[in-house]
Amino acid sequence: MRKQRPDAELLSKVGEYINENYQPEKNVINFSMALCDEARSVPREPKELKKAAKTYGGAGASPIPVSLIDRLNQTDESFTEMLLRKIDEKNMTDAQCYKKAGIDRKLFSKIRSDRLYRPRKSTVLSFAVALGLSIDETKEMLMKAGYALSHSSKFDIIVEYFIINGIYDLFLINETLYEFDQPLLGV
Repeated sequence: MRKQRPDAELLSKVGEYINENYQPEKNVINFSMALCDEARSVPREPKELKKAAKTYGGAGASPIPVSLIDRLNQTDESFTEMLLRKIDEKNMTDAQCYKKAGIDRKLFSKIRSDRLYRPRKSTVLSFAVALGLSIDETKEMLMKAGYALSHSSKFDIIVEYFIINGIYDLFLINETLYEFDQPLLGV
């Protein structure tokens, strides 16, 4: 089976989409990543949270508010949980999914075994393409990993173009990313 390469018409359409959507003057900062990094030091297990609530701080410091502990115990579905759920919903095997995403077995195993694993953005987008997710589902999966699509990134705009247009050919997407001098998915 011959892999499809981007033709001049597709590259022109992607270029137009970039011109319509690319906003380099906007310096978008993904605050969710900063919050996730900061949250790494927060205990994750209920027993650790209760212990931290009692012993947090030092002289004169107040314990962690119980409402914060309650909120941390009520976290949403993680990236890993969403990924595994979507694989099941699409009636795929794990191997079919990670191979289609261009992800190696060792990385997938690491993701599968850690409910709180934080992948790279390109890994999330590779899985979104492999699973044929809609743009809304893709944004949700990115959010669960602490990312967002940004119109200050040509990479994001190009991947968004393909997803919005229902084109889930990883090879074609990567060839187009290459033509626009952007990093590739699944590598």
